[in-house]
Amino acid sequence: MKKRLFVICPGRGSYTKESLGYLKNITGSFRQIVDDFDERRRELNYPTISELDNSKTFKTNVHTKGEHASPLIYTCSAWDYHQINKEDFEVVAIAGNSMGWYLTLAMSQALDYRSAYTLIQTMGSMMKDKLIGGQVIYPIVDDQWHVDATKKALVFQLTNTLNQQPDTQCFLSIELGGYLVIAGNDLAIKKLLKELPSDGDFPFQLINHGAFHTPLLKDVSEKAFNTINAEIFHQPKVPIIDGRGHIWHPYSTDVLDLYEYTLGHQVTEPYDFTASVITGLKEFAPDHIVLLGPGNSLGGSIGQILVQTKWHGITSKSDFSIQQKEHPFLISMGDSQQKKLVV
Repeated sequence: MKKRLFVICPGRGSYTKESLGYLKNITGSFRQIVDDFDERRRELNYPTISELDNSKTFKTNVHTKGEHASPLIYTCSAWDYHQINKEDFEVVAIAGNSMGWYLTLAMSQALDYRSAYTLIQTMGSMMKDKLIGGQVIYPIVDDQWHVDATKKALVFQLTNTLNQQPDTQCFLSIELGGYLVIAGNDLAIKKLLKELPSDGDFPFQLINHGAFHTPLLKDVSEKAFNTINAEIFHQPKVPIIDGRGHIWHPYSTDVLDLYEYTLGHQVTEPYDFTASVITGLKEFAPDHIVLLGPGNSLGGSIGQILVQTKWHGITSKSDFSIQQKEHPFLISMGDSQQKKLVV
């Protein structure tokens, strides 16, 4: 019997200096896909996917910009998904974090590879001339990954207070396991970084990120509707779970609704990654969660969600670490050793 996989697609920030060379061993038909992406980027006078990945050094002012980072991450994730051994494993559901929703559409075949590239390149380039606001990430758990209600309340109290001040706008952007991502205009970001209590490396501003999943991107949403045609969307071949925890099933999905959610609600309203993972666990009872590469930046957040749900008796960070060493439930394809378990 095939093992059941719940696949999770990463978002922006997952390709780091450790990811350089991720695509160096591409073979077969997928090489043609990358060649196509490269050619399309040459036409825009952008560095190609291959050039970005083959760079000798990771350049923050290049590799983290939306017009480069988004298609690069997409290509890496698609290559990982392409390598999953479909004879031994069945993908029963797919979800993603933030930009990972676009990747989810691609992996589920709600968009073909070329159309997904068009969507991802277009959305990733919307703020190439000037970012709209930014994002700050902040932890709301203790050392053993239990949610600290006081910390969580403090973040929301601060955002409410800041929104009462002149020219300051901030909103919940992403619920990310043991973290909250707050987005806002430039003034709000400065105040959040100053007024949130120091907690290790946090608060931390995400590099080259705009105010994703907030009303500040209403104009971006409208531009997307005027740029992206609904005809490129199809019903998914695999159930997909969006940023509300809603499941889009094959055969029953209304394609126009999927298009409108993707370019509307998903762009301007909070993205609840926590809810999407919990839905995938409870509704599809997977044998494993598989996190596509590049990187493993979502590994901690997924572990925190497993603790929150007490999944398979995991009630703390320590429990999660022990299980990952003995019988990993979460398989990160960005980890070369764990990748071998599913290819």
